[in-house]
Amino acid sequence: MSKKIGLGEAMSIGIGGMVGGGIFAVLGLAVHLAEGGTPIAFFFAGIIALITSYSYVKLSLKYPNRGGTVKFINQGFGNSIFSGGINNLLWISYIIMISLYASAFGSYAPNLFKFIDRSFDFHIYASAVILLATFINYYSIKVVSEIESLAVVIKLIILLLFVVIGIYGLFSSPSEMQLYVSHWETPLKLIAGGMVIFVAYEGFELIANAAPDIKNPKKNIPKAYYYSVILVIIIYVIIATVTVGSLPFDAIENAKDYVLAEAARPTLGKTGFIAITIAALISTFSAINVSLYGSSNVSYEIAKEDELPQQFTKKIWKQPIGLIITTIATLLITNLLDIESISTAGSTGFLLIFAMVNFVGLKKCKEINGNKIISFLGFLLCMAALFILMNQQFHTNQTGVIVVLSIIGVCFIVEFIYKKYGKKRTII
Repeated sequence: MSKKIGLGEAMSIGIGGMVGGGIFAVLGLAVHLAEGGTPIAFFFAGIIALITSYSYVKLSLKYPNRGGTVKFINQGFGNSIFSGGINNLLWISYIIMISLYASAFGSYAPNLFKFIDRSFDFHIYASAVILLATFINYYSIKVVSEIESLAVVIKLIILLLFVVIGIYGLFSSPSEMQLYVSHWETPLKLIAGGMVIFVAYEGFELIANAAPDIKNPKKNIPKAYYYSVILVIIIYVIIATVTVGSLPFDAIENAKDYVLAEAARPTLGKTGFIAITIAALISTFSAINVSLYGSSNVSYEIAKEDELPQQFTKKIWKQPIGLIITTIATLLITNLLDIESISTAGSTGFLLIFAMVNFVGLKKCKEINGNKIISFLGFLLCMAALFILMNQQFHTNQTGVIVVLSIIGVCFIVEFIYKKYGKKRTII
């Protein structure tokens, strides 16, 4: 029998999933797109996550299952090509998310030790951390859990110190005026900026996988979702405010890939720069570590639902075969795509997945005792955000759009081929 977890532990799953490596990876990109309105961009993205968490609450209470999102999609759409394609996209989106964390690790690590130059070092560090995390996953799942528990505490302490000291020094900074409305981008660009970095919020959905083990679920599941999302919105908005208020835009642009460390320098000097760099490395490494485990289990759950070949339920060295596939795919994405394309692909994937979860909440509203208006609003916001994001990226990053559409297309084509031709040969 599994050990039951309390509200605090459930919240730590959601907070740890969101404040993993996302803020370190995408903050510079958000400022590049939204400029002085970056805190508003993070707020927009957070509101969509918060509204979507309502559908997750209702579905988690009605269908508590370790399959989480996979189970919800299948409850809403049955065992179909569409549900299989969406669930395949969930797995790929996890892989993209891990690539984003690895990219952040590769960007921050040269701040401590350089080999040749930042561009070359990026690939060395990003690839090495993926391989190290894979080795740890094969070595011991207990070690994965212990690293994540320690990392959540360390990164939250360092980030909270950054926030407290940053606020103290904010209004004496010459860059404070950058927060004025005159330095904001247009409303559509603000929303687009928030949607590109939406991937920084996706981690709350991990609470769904823990739903069967949460004590007093009717009381604690809603609190775990809402409290964790609201807390992370506050943290992200304050961090964005401190960053934009502490550094001139040209300094942010020059340090775009490791901007949070640079933002600590005006108030805390080199010590702050190094401290935030260390926090980034710990956070992104722990996020890669635990996400590799989660991703391999997503592929396992999809195969159990008979939406991937049954070979995916088999194990190599006591871990699902999906782990080694995830590692190889992550290495390729990290080393071939730039961080904006990776972030766009991840955000697009999760916006589409969350739109479908909201749709399931709408479709099943009577069965789950849900509010039709809230679920419909969540669906509408996710789809509108998806359209705005694709439109913005089409004009500025067509490579990213091609990658996104290709990934979505492959997810559904693979599912179609499996359902039509491969299913009979793989059923055991």
